[in-house]
Amino acid sequence: MHRIDDHDDIRAGLRALKKADPRLASVIEVAGEVPLRRGEGGYRGIADIVVSQQLSKAAAESIWTRFAKAVDPVCPDGVLAASEDSLRGCGLSRGKIRTLQKLAEACHGGFDFEVLPDLPAEEAIAAMTALHGVGPWTAEVYLLFCCGHADIFPAGDVALQNAVGDAFDLAERPAEKPLRDIAAAWSPWRGVAARLFWRYYAVTRRDATPASA
Repeated sequence: MHRIDDHDDIRAGLRALKKADPRLASVIEVAGEVPLRRGEGGYRGIADIVVSQQLSKAAAESIWTRFAKAVDPVCPDGVLAASEDSLRGCGLSRGKIRTLQKLAEACHGGFDFEVLPDLPAEEAIAAMTALHGVGPWTAEVYLLFCCGHADIFPAGDVALQNAVGDAFDLAERPAEKPLRDIAAAWSPWRGVAARLFWRYYAVTRRDATPASA
């Protein structure tokens, strides 16, 4: 199973993608350097993703900074010990607070984030989406950036949908299912393809880059 652990892996993936789908040559040229974007795993990593959901990058960073000060260190015990008022004061919604608490409880109940990098992508996604508040996008982004899974493409991500639609000059933005069908051709390097298209989106739509991009 491929892993994306360093920039050599990104370059290897891009070479394979260009060979598998010649349309990507121009996307690679426009995107320029594709960032690695590996983050910390475990509870802190999933908490960062939950906090950032459906927010601009600036708003997510602001809330995370306040959250990390209120819960120091960011860990299951810290979150469970924090009052709801203090978490609300960080700018977190009640839904996100509930998810963070439930994830902390899952860790105490035996859920082990450390095993996820070694599981097949589909099995790892299934394990994560069984947790309260964790949907496919959250699971896929965690596995991409915190575990280095190489063959995951979060087709429900609006930035990726827009980027692929723009790059391939599609009549309309592809929905999740059609985009998954398109991305199937990029296996086993769909994780590099996702990074490539997020970078392409950032370069071509600089004024509209979301937290996920």
